Amino acid sequence: MPIKPDRITELTEKIGNAKILILGDIMLDEYLFGQVTRISPEAPVPVVEVTSDRFLLGGAANVAANIRKLGDEPLLLGVVGLDEASVKFSQILKSKKISSEFLINDESRQTTIKTRVMAGNQQIVRYDRENRHELNAETEQKVFKKFESVVDDISAVIISDYGKGVISLSLLEKVIALCREKSIFVAVDPKETHFHNYKNVSVITPNHHEAGFAYGQRISNEKELLEVGNGLLEKLQAKSILITRGADGMSLFRTDKEPTHIPTFAKKVFDVTGAGDTVIATFVSSVCAGAELHEAAIIANAGAGITVGEVGTASVTPELLRKELHLNIKDGNLVKN
Repeated sequence: MPIKPDRITELTEKIGNAKILILGDIMLDEYLFGQVTRISPEAPVPVVEVTSDRFLLGGAANVAANIRKLGDEPLLLGVVGLDEASVKFSQILKSKKISSEFLINDESRQTTIKTRVMAGNQQIVRYDRENRHELNAETEQKVFKKFESVVDDISAVIISDYGKGVISLSLLEKVIALCREKSIFVAVDPKETHFHNYKNVSVITPNHHEAGFAYGQRISNEKELLEVGNGLLEKLQAKSILITRGADGMSLFRTDKEPTHIPTFAKKVFDVTGAGDTVIATFVSSVCAGAELHEAAIIANAGAGITVGEVGTASVTPELLRKELHLNIKDGNLVKN
């Protein structure tokens, strides 16, 4: 796992100078916080006395937020409804210094809202308001036209697929073809049921459950990991696949190279929320800064370690990445925890 201290400094100092387009399913995450003091007389369920609420960017928008924290400029391209939630969403984007210029309003859909009811640190229930059908032809064409309008200005594309209808096969084929023509790096955070659609991309970043499901082989040991990683690489004709493995770190599979296994940097795990978004954002930002794929994977691993080590959404910045990498890597090698 060769990455020297001066290379760590060089790369993390270069992060933050790229325009990165994020295309995918946009969500608004709502949290209702409260306490449970009694059981309802109407049904055997807890009564949550709500004391506060909070709205956060979710789905592809959370990836954009991660890109912004790293200092790069995110161009968030997706579809929202023509409703109150879309107004709230745009207000949050503005507060995060993310442009809403590339959002498309579709009055036939509602803005996706995922509401989590929290009692203390325990999630009591989650309820979703969303449409999951594919975009109609007119809206899909609007999305692609927006993409075409900025394709010459961007360094990379992140496709964030949550299976809510934006990432159709027809849109993917057009986007990937244009990116290949323009030599633009394409990274995919996949929906496991869409895996066969992600062909000829630069990197796919599934977790080990998603990768195993997509290949039809559960990953329970290193032999199965190698079978799934190399098999998906060949099947999808991708340049690389980065499989995240929780406490076991990450494994990077590349065409014509031996797999690279990277142990986790995380010493404690408090909250895995948003870790996948941090991984793909940090990986792509690193590539845009000049990192080789194995270097980008190591830096993304550091980002994941920061995220899961804090409760709630952690802010992963180049400065924090540099500190985490220098703490965990000495003379080019990982320091054993």
